[in-house]
Formats: sequence, structure tokens, C-alpha cells
Amino acid sequence: MGGCRVKTLILILRSEIRLALHQIGDSAIIVLFFILAAVLFPLGIGPEPKLLPLLAPGVIWIMALLAAMLSFERLFTPDYEDGSLEQFAICPAPLEIIALAKATAHWLVTGLPLIIASPLIAMLYRLPDSGYSVLLTTMALGTPAISLIGTAGAAMILGARRGGVLLSLLVIPLMLPILIFGAAAIDATVSGFPVGQHLMLMGGFLLGSLVITPLATAAALRQSLE
Repeated sequence: MGGCRVKTLILILRSEIRLALHQIGDSAIIVLFFILAAVLFPLGIGPEPKLLPLLAPGVIWIMALLAAMLSFERLFTPDYEDGSLEQFAICPAPLEIIALAKATAHWLVTGLPLIIASPLIAMLYRLPDSGYSVLLTTMALGTPAISLIGTAGAAMILGARRGGVLLSLLVIPLMLPILIFGAAAIDATVSGFPVGQHLMLMGGFLLGSLVITPLATAAALRQSLE
């Protein structure tokens, strides 16, 4: 049974990544939004050299969260419309595996490019060199949790009218701890303070999301199929 679940996870993951590669423009738009929004942000306050490094952690995390949100609304919609979701529901592997595969694929095509692009934004904001390693570490811990939470939210609004607005109301409050601790960790390391507690909290949040969100996603999908 365990081998079957792993095979199903790998098959769905391959299928999702292959589909994403055929729609590579969607991922490019997300990364482009992330970069452009972060670049345009200083225009509203003025390119003050001393202020930009202070803004960098918060701006990077806010823009990463908003960029990831762009792709959640239609995460399950194509499967729901073409009947694939019903096939997933009756296959031997539980829906929790399907949910985990969807979240993993979303992170690979969205979260990973955001991680790669984040040092560029940090460079534009003149983030001190000491902050880069913590920036990448927090992004590596935070973006998978964002994908997991967003996947659960996408399942909950499946079939709802104006789902995008409802999705934002559901998931953004849950993602706020990621944003807060991610930005705080970067600020702490730049200021010379220890960051171990921040990283441990983010790691705990990721582990909690990894356990809870597939269950919530599967329950929401079952509800949508009834």
C-alpha cells in the first residue's frame, strides 16, 4: 500500500510538472510580477539609500506571498471541470496524496522560481551580505508552507463564485506568521541578533502545514464532489 501511494504521488507530480512546463508562461508571469512589484515599490516612498535595506525583508516576503496567490484559484478547477478529480477520488491512493502532490508541484513551478529570484530583489534593495543566507533559508522554509496552505484554500473555494476573493480571505491570515517570522529573521541577522528561534518557528510551521493541510485539502475535495 505504501509503495502504491508513493507511485501515485510520483505519477501525479510528473503530470503536474509536465502540464506546468506546457504553460510556462504562467510561472514566468508570477516571477515577473514578483520582480516588477518589488522594483516599483520604492517609487512610492523614494529611493532613499538608507531606507531600502530596512524595507527589503518585508517587501520581499509580501511580494512573494502575493505572487504565489496568483496561481492558487485555478489549482483544482481544470481537474474539477474535466472529471479528473472524480477519478482521483476513486483511485486506490487517498486524496491526501493527491493534495500533497498538487502542493509539491505548485512549489516546484512557483515557489522555487521565487526563491531563485529573491536574491536579485535583495541586491536591488542593497541588503547587507549577511542577510542573503538567511533570506534563502527563510524562503526555503516559508514557500512550501505557502503552497500547502494555498492548496487547501483552493480546494475549499472549488466551485464557489468569486473564489479569488474568498481564497484571499481564507489563506492570507494563515500565511501571516510565515511573512512575519521570515522578515523578522532577516532583520535579526542583519542587526547582529540570533535567528535560531525564528527559523525553528518557521520549520515548525512548515511541519505543521505538512501534516494538517493535506487532510484539510482532502476533506474539502470530498465535500466538493458530493
